[in-house]
This record gives sequence, C-alpha cells and structure tokens, in this order.
Amino acid sequence: MGITKERRASRRFLMRLPLTVRWADESVVGEAATESREVSSRGLYFHLPLGLKPDSPLEIVMVLPHELTQAGPVCVRCQGRVLRSTVEESGEVGVAAAMEGYEFMRNSESTEWEVPPGPKRIA
Repeated sequence: MGITKERRASRRFLMRLPLTVRWADESVVGEAATESREVSSRGLYFHLPLGLKPDSPLEIVMVLPHELTQAGPVCVRCQGRVLRSTVEESGEVGVAAAMEGYEFMRNSESTEWEVPPGPKRIA
C-alpha cells in the first residue's frame, strides 16, 4: 500500500453555510443555491447540479451567520476557480473550488441576495 500525501495546505472545517454559486463554463452561464460542505481559508467544497471543468471561473456569495461574526449575518462575495468536480456515490456532483479573492458586501449590495438560514454543523 502506498502512502497518500495530504494536498491541503490549510485546515478544513465541516460547516454548512448558505451559498449562491455563479459560473461560466464555455458558452454556459449558470447559478445555483447550495451550501458548503467544507470550508477553509483557501477554498470551499460544495455540491452543484452539474460538473464544471477545472479552472472554470466562479463567483460565490456566502452568508456568514451571527454565530461566526458576532455582528449579524454578513454577505461575502468570493472570486475563485474550480479545482475539480467529482460525481459522488449519491449521484451529487461535488465541487472543490479555490478562492482567489473576496469582498464584504455592503447592505445595499446584499439586498439582492436572499439571506438563507444559518449554518448547520455536520455530525
């Protein structure tokens, strides 16, 4: 048996945060509401209804709840890229994305985004 080298450079947290994901993959532009499965300082793992090609650009808006911010829900817009898409045994498509930048959204900007319920911890 070979030893698998850990590729992750930062600690992952099993956390479900509400997300809106927008992508452009060749001629297809899409948007989906979903939630994170894992979060780190460098990226996210979440499910989408379809797979995306590696290196496809993404825009993700996540809602950080009061439990994390201690200041009420905060919307964060992230720019990133798809690292990989994998069809899981359940049939869902898991997407690993690297975050390349982010900005906190002002209240006037975040009104276009519906603030879903807070996070759920994965047992």
